[in-house]
Amino acid sequence: MQQKLSFHMLLLLTISLLSFIPHQTKDNTLTAKEKKQGWQLLFNGNNLGGWRTYQNKPSNSWEVQNGILHCKGSNTDKSDKRADLITDKQYDNFELSVDWKISPAGNSGIMYHVTEAYDAAYLSGPEYQIIDDEGFPEKLEEWQKTGADYAMHTTHIRPTKPVGQWNHTVIIFNKGHVEHWLNGVKVLSFEAWTPEWEQLKKEGKWKDAAGYGMAKTGSIALQDHGSEAWFKNIKIRPL
Repeated sequence: MQQKLSFHMLLLLTISLLSFIPHQTKDNTLTAKEKKQGWQLLFNGNNLGGWRTYQNKPSNSWEVQNGILHCKGSNTDKSDKRADLITDKQYDNFELSVDWKISPAGNSGIMYHVTEAYDAAYLSGPEYQIIDDEGFPEKLEEWQKTGADYAMHTTHIRPTKPVGQWNHTVIIFNKGHVEHWLNGVKVLSFEAWTPEWEQLKKEGKWKDAAGYGMAKTGSIALQDHGSEAWFKNIKIRPL
C-alpha cells in the first residue's frame, strides 16, 4: 500500500514539475499569440519561397538545411556566383525578428528598406551589423561591430553569444525611429532623416552614396559577405 502511494505521489510530482517547463515553440512557426499580434513568417523553413537574390543575380550562395537558411560562404562554395538575398515583399514601418549565428572570423548583416536601383544592396539599405567581433582578422572600428547601424551609429553594449551559438536580433523601424536589439537587450536607438542623421551620413562612409538610407520602404536583405552564416525564425510585424 505504501509503495503504491509513493508511486502516485511521484507521478503527481512529475506532472507538476512538467507544467513549469516552458513550451518550446517549433522553429519557423508562429504562435497563436503572434498571429493575433500581426506577425508574419518571412522564412518557412522548407525553401526560399518569398525570397530572391538582389537584382535576380545568379547565385549559389543560399540553401535551406534542416530548417535553417544557410549562406554557404566562399570557403564552402568556391564559385563566384554570390549575391545578397532579399524579400519579394517590401516594408516601411516594422518590427523584424531574426535568429542568427556566424562562422569564425565571419561577417554578414541584415538590411532593410533595400531598393534595387544601385549595384549593391548596402548602397540603399541601412545594415544591422553581424560579425565575429572577437575573431575577425582585422581591427574593427566600433561602427563595424555586432549590433551597430553599420558605418553610422555605434554601440558599446554588446551581449553577443560566442561564435557558433544562436543570437536573437530585433530591428524596429517606426516613422524614422529605429531600435536595434540583441539577445533581449536594446543596444542602440536613433532617429533617421534628422539633421544629425544627415550630418553623420555626410561625414562618413556614405557621403558619396546618395541613395543610402533614403528609401521609406523596401525589401529586407540578408548579406552574403563571403562568410558562412545561418538564419532561422525570420518574422516581421508591420507597424
